[in-house]
Amino acid sequence: MLKITLEYIPFNPNVSFLMIKQTEVQDRPEYLSFFYTHVYTSIFVLFSGFLAILRKDFGIKNFHRNIGKVYIFLILILAAPSGIYMGFFANGGYLSKMSFVILGSLWWFSTYKAYQAARQKRFKEHKQWMWRSFALTLSALTLRIWKVIIVYLFHPNPMDVYQIIAWLGWIPNILLIEYLITKKHI
Repeated sequence: MLKITLEYIPFNPNVSFLMIKQTEVQDRPEYLSFFYTHVYTSIFVLFSGFLAILRKDFGIKNFHRNIGKVYIFLILILAAPSGIYMGFFANGGYLSKMSFVILGSLWWFSTYKAYQAARQKRFKEHKQWMWRSFALTLSALTLRIWKVIIVYLFHPNPMDVYQIIAWLGWIPNILLIEYLITKKHI
C-alpha cells in the first residue's frame, strides 16, 4: 500500500489509477483533492489501525489511546468522507458505486460507534466496533488480493472485475468479524 501511495507523490494526475479517471480529473476540480486526501490518509489509517488493534503501549504512556485517536480522526474527518465522495464516481457502473458508498458509510459509522463507546467507557463494545472498523479498513488490501486472484484464475473483463472486487473487498471481512463477535472470540 505504501508503494501505491508513493506513486502519487508529488501530485500528478497522470499516473496509475488517475489515468482512468481523467473525466473526473478534468470535469470536477474537487475530485483530485478528495482523491489525494483519501490516498494519503489511508496509509496512516492502516498503520495506526494495526497498532491500535494490537492493544500494546510499547512502553509509551497512553499509546493505545493516542494512536486510536489518530485512527478515528483520520477516518471520521478525512478518509471515509473522501472515500464516500469517490464512491459516487467509481468505475464499474452502478453496482460498484453502490458498494463503495456503502463501504465508506459503514466505515465511518463503525468508527464513530467505536469512538462513542470508548467515550462512554463501554470498552467491550468499543473493541467490537473497532474490529468492524478495521475489517473495513482492510478492504483496501483485500480488494487488491481478490483482484489478483480473480484476474489470474478467470481473466474477466476489467469492469467486471471491478464490480466483483468492489463487494469482495469488504463483505467477507465484515462477515468474518461478525462471526467472531457472535462466537465471542472478539
